[in-house]
Amino acid sequence: MAHVHVTSTGSNFAHRISSGRHTLLADEPAALGGQDEGMAPFDLYLSALAACTAITLRMYAEKKGWELGEFSAELTSTRDAAGKLLVHRTLHASASVTDAQWTRLLDVVERTPVTLVMREGATITSERG
Repeated sequence: MAHVHVTSTGSNFAHRISSGRHTLLADEPAALGGQDEGMAPFDLYLSALAACTAITLRMYAEKKGWELGEFSAELTSTRDAAGKLLVHRTLHASASVTDAQWTRLLDVVERTPVTLVMREGATITSERG
């Protein structure tokens, strides 16, 4: 499964996140006291879902022999009156995709691995190192 390591950078709230040979920075926007040196945690949360969405649909389309052209997904989050997080995805493909293909892609996107985990929740434990 996944493994990430987060280390402070000494720059206020900025933290370096690494996974294998890949690194990125996370921070808070200036309005929240950060230096805006990287994406905020909820942006990273949406990014995980967006990446899984794009990769899964690209894999599915290739398996079916469908051309998507340049594919993109825009994700936004809001909260309802009770405070529950609501995430909305808008999907785009530059190639001509039929209505039937879009119907199938929208069905597949409901079952991407990250979508399923986010919907079911996770057990999160913590310990002192």
